[in-house]
Amino acid sequence: MLCLFLPPPTPSSPPGTVPDLVGRPPEKRFAAFGRVRHTGGMAEDLVVTRALVIPAGELRERFSRSSGPGGQGVNTADSRVELSFDVVGSTAVPEHLRPRLLDRLGTRLVDGVLTIAASEFRAQLANRAAARDRLAALLRAAAAPPPPPRRATKPSRGSRERRLTAKKQRSQTKQGRRTRSDD
Repeated sequence: MLCLFLPPPTPSSPPGTVPDLVGRPPEKRFAAFGRVRHTGGMAEDLVVTRALVIPAGELRERFSRSSGPGGQGVNTADSRVELSFDVVGSTAVPEHLRPRLLDRLGTRLVDGVLTIAASEFRAQLANRAAARDRLAALLRAAAAPPPPPRRATKPSRGSRERRLTAKKQRSQTKQGRRTRSDD
């Protein structure tokens, strides 16, 4: 069963019609990054970054029974979600990002496919959203540019002097703790 959450109808709309989403603010129509855009009932493209948008057709969802709480429905509802994305064969991944993604996600890929499992919620829709959020966060982290290389610098003269002064003070403190044997 697919459950749609639509905004309440406006007073001007006739009863039984779907409310218009065009006049709503953008954050009510879809969430920008890391979320699934919903303009109706079907899941659409997954926005990871501005340069990386995964079409819904390249995502594969598999449902199975989840362990954990759920009462009588735990043995009948397929609430666990496995979301798979083919990083190697995807047309959505730009060519300059593909080697970086493959390198950083290498340990998580099986035959070039990245799979995320979500079963922390009792509802399938919540698990679907959680899996998509985690996939977007993982791809966003893997696609991030590498940090700039560290420039080697020498310690300043003042820092060297402070270090030596601290060492001398520590040495004197330890010398004061020694027991002197005047034989």
